[in-house]
Amino acid sequence: MEASTRPLALVTGASSGIGLELAREFATNDYDVIAVAEDDEIVDAVKDLQRHGTTIEALRVDLAKDDGVERCWEYVRSRGRPLAAVALNAGVGSGGAFKDTDLEKELELVDLNCRSTVHLAKYVVRDMADRDEGRILFTSSIAATMPGSFQAVYNASKSFVQSLALALREELKDTNVSITSLMPGPTETEFFARAEMEDTKIGASDSKDSPADVARQGFEALMNGDERVVAASMSTKLQGRGSRFLPDSVKAKMHRQMAEPGSAKDS
Repeated sequence: MEASTRPLALVTGASSGIGLELAREFATNDYDVIAVAEDDEIVDAVKDLQRHGTTIEALRVDLAKDDGVERCWEYVRSRGRPLAAVALNAGVGSGGAFKDTDLEKELELVDLNCRSTVHLAKYVVRDMADRDEGRILFTSSIAATMPGSFQAVYNASKSFVQSLALALREELKDTNVSITSLMPGPTETEFFARAEMEDTKIGASDSKDSPADVARQGFEALMNGDERVVAASMSTKLQGRGSRFLPDSVKAKMHRQMAEPGSAKDS
């Protein structure tokens, strides 16, 4: 079989939601894709993506575990091809009062959202810096800009990702490796169900953004080499912009109104 001459992209958390749509953006823009997720849905997701005509490979690993990250990177290396782009998108949410939420679930959240992002980014950044080329998209969130009352650990994890992305962008500014932070607002995915937040105002809202729109804007920003993009709707962009000027105490109170369990009844 003749080797592909298309650029290769790696997308984590690619079985559904924003990750699946990011993988689709790469595929429709003539990239081969390694699509990574820990659930069975990745197989069906890849079957759907293959209709775009590029080579799509499914890799099922649990990135919340160190050996999952190692297996992911070994798989990438085994392909014998350089990564042109990487979307570090894998992540989970958790809602509820901190005193009541499950410790193990929140430690797993930290392992996936923070630890695995650092672990995989270390390999990716070293590889791209050595070659002096590549693009990396970190999926942060507008949650990174505000204290997350009743979503405390999740928002803190996204603040971590945001800070990491912007720091690496500065470190690599004199290279041909670009770093972009994707900052979605509330998006129509499985996030709120998995985070047990369907009874919250934000979880029950009908005005969530489309994951396809978020991914498209994220992909465009990555290709442009932008520092960050708040995606996707105008209301989300305004929320991201307005948060810069509000005291943290005000933002924490606003977040409580959106994320406190049972708040959907008041909307």
